[in-house]
Amino acid sequence: MRMCTIELAFSDETITLYLSVNLVKNPGFEEGPFPIFNSTNGVLLPPQQQDGFSPLPGWIIESLKAVKFIDSKHFNVPFGLGAVELVAGRESAIAQVIRTDTNKVYNITFSVGDAKNGCNGSMMVEAFAAKDTFKVPFKSEGKGTFRTVSFKFKAIAKRTRLTFYSSFYHTRSDDYGSLCGPVIDQVIVFPVA
Repeated sequence: MRMCTIELAFSDETITLYLSVNLVKNPGFEEGPFPIFNSTNGVLLPPQQQDGFSPLPGWIIESLKAVKFIDSKHFNVPFGLGAVELVAGRESAIAQVIRTDTNKVYNITFSVGDAKNGCNGSMMVEAFAAKDTFKVPFKSEGKGTFRTVSFKFKAIAKRTRLTFYSSFYHTRSDDYGSLCGPVIDQVIVFPVA
């Protein structure tokens, strides 16, 4: 995550503050519904239409189907303790509205991978910010690998909606009745200098 440094001088003392410039709330999905950090199957989080309050702080589950919250104890998570698995293709999406300055350019970085749960094949995550669309292909072998990608977008309003969904449907190789998909983690947005 990018950090900025601010130094404040008071008479004989200098205080250095480190401030995060990430505009995304709960970027690594470290805050989740309680108590879910010990679920061997992950936890399906209902869409906004079924639940007025998101069980994933800072994020909107704006789809027809649920998304799956997974923990690092039972799945491969790129960073930290938790991540989100997009398990129902285009019908499974997460979003967040961030504050932006109109006509300013921002950088968005996020990680895409697989949960090491038998989900393999060609995956595609689509990310939307302002008027821009980013397609991130990912070839999963079910081994828990991930990659971090970065794109730029130009804000067109004071608030910008970030949306992520999987382009394809996937099932686990050991259980064709279980939907699975790409894992999203560590979403970072900061202004370009």
